[in-house]
Order: sequence, then structure tokens, then C-alpha cells
Amino acid sequence: MKDALKRIHPDALVIAGDLDPEAPAQYVADGFWHMPRTTDAELPALIEGLQERQIAVVLPTRDGELLFWARHAAALREAGVSVVVSTPKAVERCLDKLEFARFGKEAGLAVIEVAMTPDALGVGPYVVKERYGAGSQAIGLDLPADAALVHGKTLEAPIYQVFVPGPEISIDGWVDRSGKVAGVVLRRRDRVVGGESQITTTLRSEGLEREAIRALQKLELRGPVVMQAIVIDDTLRIIECNPRFGGASTTAIAAGLDSLHWSLIEAFGEGQPPVFKRVSGEIRQIRLPADLVLHDSDF
Repeated sequence: MKDALKRIHPDALVIAGDLDPEAPAQYVADGFWHMPRTTDAELPALIEGLQERQIAVVLPTRDGELLFWARHAAALREAGVSVVVSTPKAVERCLDKLEFARFGKEAGLAVIEVAMTPDALGVGPYVVKERYGAGSQAIGLDLPADAALVHGKTLEAPIYQVFVPGPEISIDGWVDRSGKVAGVVLRRRDRVVGGESQITTTLRSEGLEREAIRALQKLELRGPVVMQAIVIDDTLRIIECNPRFGGASTTAIAAGLDSLHWSLIEAFGEGQPPVFKRVSGEIRQIRLPADLVLHDSDF
């Protein structure tokens, strides 16, 4: 984000905001804001805090706050703050995995079927996950019916999905305010830790890319998004979609999908419309913990 911003306004700052006063992001951002909670009751305090810090653009990065920012995007815009987020309807559709599957089926998308009970899906095996929130949390994979029901009892709002064997990929995309998909980057999830791609490698497939673009247009999303899918016989079976910038979406930036820069250009109303120029060859990204050593003048 700092790199994306400097290419537009060299003197502008990136402020990390978090409810946790010890959030490590403060050590790499240009500034830090110990924020109020993202609740309706705290909206006036949030607007006041944004204006005090002369913050012009907000990029939400956590599923749990997307709907808050989407619902209040108009009020924030009146206060001089642009939020990089989809509409409330589009966000709700993605956060609710049951509704996502229902909508996808009605829209003619190749979504993996989801139900409230495994017997509604026919013969297993099944995937069991929380209906809302991060899909990788407490997920049960490749389970027979009895085990799926047992696992479901450990979840708050379990849903059941047909288990589809095959390689899982992530699809990074960026959609402008008019609904045009600037481009997508497909990447394999070579090593996954805690639901995040620790090692990920880009790949090319014109057919899969066309399917992904069609799905993003149907979902009516805006800004940076990440979709998860299984590949079977060179076709997509869509699992879910996160309407936000993803943990490993920096891989797509390296491949030419300059999503953060484009989001800022739109928010500031400056620069030319984005043109996606994919780099030749493929990109592999390995995400490793790093030590950051600070001298006393830096803290």
C-alpha cells in the first residue's frame, strides 16, 4: 500500500488502524491509530478520528468489518472519506456461504452446492464449515455423513458442502466502480497454513480466467477480491469469494494486477483507467516471518 500510494502522492502517509494497541502493523506503517470498534455506535467517533488524521481513503482488510464499512460508505463519503469496499448487498452475499451458493446457482455459476444438512446433498463425502466468516476456521474435510454431523455440532452455524476432490486455487481480481473486471490472476495454493497460502504460484488458463471474470461480474463486486475454487477438467467449481484484498494477493500485484494502486486512483479520482498488463512467465511467492530490528530513534 505504501508503494501504491507513493506513486500517486509521494508525501502522503499510510496509517495502520487497529483495535489492538499492540498491533505489529504500527511498526511498518507511516503512523498508527488505536481505533474505536467498528460498530454503529462508534461511527461518529470513527469519522472524527478519520478527519483529525486527514485520512482520505480506508481499505478494510478483515471480513468481520466489511459490512460495517459498506453500510456506512455513503456517510463516510459525505465526510470526505472514500472506502474501498463493495455494496452491502454484495458483501452480505459473500459473507453468507449458504446465500453465496444459492445466488451462484441461480446466476448459472459453477458453485459447489451447499445445504443446511448433509442429506440434502445426496451421497457424501462432505465438507463442514461455518456459514459465516473465514471458511478455513474449524473446517471438516472429506467426511462421511455421520462424522459430518458430529463435526457440525462443534460449530456455531454449520453448513454442509459437497466434497469435490481436485486442486484448489485462489483467484485475485480487481473490479472498477462501473463493474468492469480489469483482470484476474490465478494461483495455486502450494502450501496452506492456517487457511492462508504460505507458498503460492501463479498459472495461466484462458478458459478459467474467462469463467472467473464472468463470476465476478455476476457477483457485482468492487475493488480487490479473492475467489476460491476447485479445478476439475479445466473448469472451475467455485467455493467462495472474499470481497477484500487477500493475505497473499501481493502475488497478483507482482504479476501485474496492481489492485491497491488502482483502488487509490479511483478513490482520489486521479490518473488513467487501469490497464492490466500481466507479466510474462509465472510468479511464486513464499511468505515467511521476518525479524524487524528497530533502534531507539524508531520507537
